[in-house]
Amino acid sequence: MRLKRSWKIIFTITILCCFIGIIIVLLSLFAPKPPTGEVEYARELIYEAGRNNAASYSGRSFNEARSLYDSAMTKWKEENKRFILFRKYDEVSSYARSSAGKAEQAMQESKITSSNLQFKLKHKIDSLDLVVADLDRLFLAWPLPSEIRNRISRGKLLLKESLIAFDKGQYLQANRKIIDSEYLLTSSLEHASSNMTDYFRDYRLWKKWADETISASKRNSDYSVIVDKISRKCHIYHNGIKSYEFNIELGDNWVGHKSVRGDRATPEGMYKIIKKIGAGHSKYYKALLLDYPNPSDRETFRKKVAEGILPPSAKIGGQIEIHGSGGRGIDWTEGCVALTDPDMDIIYRIARVGTPVTIVGSLADLDDILR
Repeated sequence: MRLKRSWKIIFTITILCCFIGIIIVLLSLFAPKPPTGEVEYARELIYEAGRNNAASYSGRSFNEARSLYDSAMTKWKEENKRFILFRKYDEVSSYARSSAGKAEQAMQESKITSSNLQFKLKHKIDSLDLVVADLDRLFLAWPLPSEIRNRISRGKLLLKESLIAFDKGQYLQANRKIIDSEYLLTSSLEHASSNMTDYFRDYRLWKKWADETISASKRNSDYSVIVDKISRKCHIYHNGIKSYEFNIELGDNWVGHKSVRGDRATPEGMYKIIKKIGAGHSKYYKALLLDYPNPSDRETFRKKVAEGILPPSAKIGGQIEIHGSGGRGIDWTEGCVALTDPDMDIIYRIARVGTPVTIVGSLADLDDILR
C-alpha cells in the first residue's frame, strides 16, 4: 500500500515537472526577447564617443545619445515589471537604435571639430609667434611699464604651454591657453605700438635736425655726430659723408626728451661738445661733455613748470656726455651716450670743442622700422 502511494507521488511530481518544463519552453519560444544586442551596441558607441572627446567637441549629439540610452534602459525596466508574455520591447529597440545613431554622429562631428580646431590652433600659434617676434624686435629695449613687461612674459609662457599641449593632442587645453596668451600678447603689442606711434610724432623735427647737421658737416668740411636712439647707433660724418658707425647704450628711460634731473632719460636736440675729458679724469674712461641744457631745453623746461606739468621744485639737470665704459648690452646710463672704450678712443680723437652732436629718436621713419 505504501509502495503504491509512493509511486503516485512520484508520478504526480513527474507530470508537474513536465508541465512546468513545457510552460518554460513555451515561454522561451513565444515570450518577447529584450533587445540586449542593440542596447549593448549603443552603450559601446557612447563609450567610444566619450573617448574621442565627443562631450567637448560634439556636446549636443553626445548628450542626446546618452539621453536616448537612458530612455531605453528606463523603458526596459518598465517592461520587465510586466508579465513576460505581455512585455513589449519595441520602444526599447527604437531608443537604443536612435542612441547608437546619435553616438556615431557625435564621433564623426568630434573628429571633424577636432581636426578643424587643430588647424585653427596651428594657425593661431603661428600668428602669435609673429606677435612675439615683433615684440622682441621692436620693444625688447623699449622702456615699457613693468605691468606690460609682466603681461608679455606671461603671454609668452602661456604660448609655450599651449604648444606643448598641442603637440600632445590636448587641443582644448591648448585652446584655452592660446586664448589667454593672445589677449596678453596682442594687448601688450597694441600698447607698445601706440607708445611708439606717439613717440614718432617728432620724426619730422628729428629729420630736420639730422639734415642740418649733415649739411653743416659738408659745408664746414668738418666732423659732425648724430646719435640715433632707436637703432642704438652713433654716426660720425665728415664732409657730409658717414665715416664711422658705433653701437651705443643710453639711459634706461631713453624714450622721449629729458625733462628733469634724475629721470635717466637721454635728451634729444642739437648740441655741441663743450669739453673733452681724458682718461683718468672721467668716471667712464673718456668723455665728451655736451652743452645740455641748451637755450631750447631751458625754455621747454620753464614752460612745463609754468603749465604745471613739472613741479616748481623740479631741476633741469645736466652733465650729459658721450663717454666710454659701454658694451654692456643694456641701457644703463643716467642719460648719457655710452660707447665701448675702443670706439670712444676714435670719437675722442676726431672730435673737438664745438663739434656738433645731434641726438634724435630715429633716422628711419616709423613705417621703415615696422617693416
